[in-house]
Amino acid sequence: MTSGIHHITLITRKVQLNVDFYAGFLGLRLVKRTAGYEDAAQLHLFYGDALGAPGSLVSFLVWEDGAPGRVGHGQPSEIAFAIAPASIGFWLTRALQQQIAMSGPTQEFGEPVLRLKDPDGVIVKLVGSNDLGATAPWTTPDIPAEDAIRRLRGATVLTEKPQETAAFLETHFGFSQTAATDSIRRLTSASRDIIDVRDAGGFWTAAPGTGTIDHIALRAEDETAVRAVHRALDAAGSGEISAHDRKYFYSLYVREPGGSLFELATDVPGMLIDEAEGTLGTELFIPPHFQSDRSDIRVALPQFSMPGEPRMTARDLPFIHRLQQPENPDGTTLVLLHGTGGNETSLLQLGNQIAPNATLLSLRGRSLDEGFPRFFRRLTNLSFDQAEIISEAEAFAAFVEGAVEGYGIDLSKTLFVGYSNGANMLGAVMLLHPGLIRQAALFRAMNVLETIPGGDLTGTKVLMTTGAQDPYAPYTPALEKNLINGHAAVENTLLNTGHELSLQDVSVTKTWLAEIGF
Repeated sequence: MTSGIHHITLITRKVQLNVDFYAGFLGLRLVKRTAGYEDAAQLHLFYGDALGAPGSLVSFLVWEDGAPGRVGHGQPSEIAFAIAPASIGFWLTRALQQQIAMSGPTQEFGEPVLRLKDPDGVIVKLVGSNDLGATAPWTTPDIPAEDAIRRLRGATVLTEKPQETAAFLETHFGFSQTAATDSIRRLTSASRDIIDVRDAGGFWTAAPGTGTIDHIALRAEDETAVRAVHRALDAAGSGEISAHDRKYFYSLYVREPGGSLFELATDVPGMLIDEAEGTLGTELFIPPHFQSDRSDIRVALPQFSMPGEPRMTARDLPFIHRLQQPENPDGTTLVLLHGTGGNETSLLQLGNQIAPNATLLSLRGRSLDEGFPRFFRRLTNLSFDQAEIISEAEAFAAFVEGAVEGYGIDLSKTLFVGYSNGANMLGAVMLLHPGLIRQAALFRAMNVLETIPGGDLTGTKVLMTTGAQDPYAPYTPALEKNLINGHAAVENTLLNTGHELSLQDVSVTKTWLAEIGF
């Protein structure tokens, strides 16, 4: 009978650091990269052994630059990989050489354990275990086969209800208690995988976010076995249960009495269903119901390089940002500034539609308006925080200077694109820092400065698009006038739309760029 752990899913904040740790430092194989089934802009990575076999897999939902979560009861707190007991010394030395946060080795239930922290702060244990089972370890040039990670060893779950949590796993998923301490009940499957149920009574509750473990997936032989467990869970009144076909496995999700999310996933069809063993993990897979938007989805997903591949190192600049490089760059760049409530991903698809071969550099505003990102605060519908506009414009100018140096951007081949609040920000920047921006496309913009400096904008080319039904349209001419008074070349196009963006913005911008020879 199939038993044990299928995979463990976590949430990461920085995809490149994640790849560098799990594929680079730990030497796991990246066996699958997919867009999300519910949210296509959600990148999902799977690492595992050479075959991507169940029992070796750890996966990550990429919430790039997302808010950190909080480890607490109602959530797993640690993951563990199995290595040969004699390999503890190899990994201790490797961690010291690569300056990986580490403690140990210590003894846990008679096994040597080295505790590491991944880039998100998740505790990753390397456990010297003789219960390795059949494995196909993935080897790299700097990790000998005998020292390579074999498979998952297990995980630790924090719960305020240790007895109920343990009983749930024993009753429905084939684990049994094999050892205990004052605070931990060790549950073991027939395949020798372990789940340590830790009493976290009095500890704070978990909060979802980056740097946390989302769920533990347990193994089932096939869909028939999953459906049988589903019926048993229903009969036991186990609460909300959902079932999904995830292409690589069929699974159900349920929460144990202490609140931790568990999945039951089938071993079949597995990771080799759409890639050959030799090319496993090299292609991006997008669920069928999102295939019509493939180009837009691809540009919205965070990019990364595998260890040893060329990469553009992310720079520490004043604004959180996303840099997206096209397959065939033409030397141009689009700098994208979102509207109220957007973020650094909001205009990526628009930018790709305007200039498919341009590098996209998209920012997240640092100000918050009722919890939503903006580039400066709005006091009323028509008045704005002047001091913040000036200070954020200075920060933006510093960002641009840093991007020129750090990413090699040529401002003569850069188009600055803003929508709504982002367009207003670009309008203010042009007036406050003349000469910084040479080409700009402003969608649904208005003037936000109360005092207009008299800078020279000679040589600056500006496209403005205004929605005929936009309630803010009457306030656009003031910004247009200010830019023209500074000797900028301005073209303002009236579109049959409201404040929202439309495909007309794309077509008008592409035509304008061709006219100015961009």
